[in-house]
Amino acid sequence: MTVADLDMRLGSAELTEWMAYEKITGPLGRRRHDIQAATIASTVANANRGRGKRFAVHDFIPAYGLERQGPQEMLATIRSINRSMGGEEHGRRDD
Repeated sequence: MTVADLDMRLGSAELTEWMAYEKITGPLGRRRHDIQAATIASTVANANRGRGKRFAVHDFIPAYGLERQGPQEMLATIRSINRSMGGEEHGRRDD
């Protein structure tokens, strides 16, 4: 269904009801799934961390709308996180 189709089918009263429902129950759709996955990720990270920074749920929620990183920037970020947690890198290095 396109946005135009939804606009034709969904009246303002029903949209208002959905907005109120979301206010009561929390985010719906993709955002809710991101929060659920981030909750699990932070729990696993905290269970396996050493001394130091405790991870929060918001540390694992994707930041949409920001400029996308290229593969090299993503790899550098992952390596940085790995080092900060005391991890070691094993295997092939392409850089």
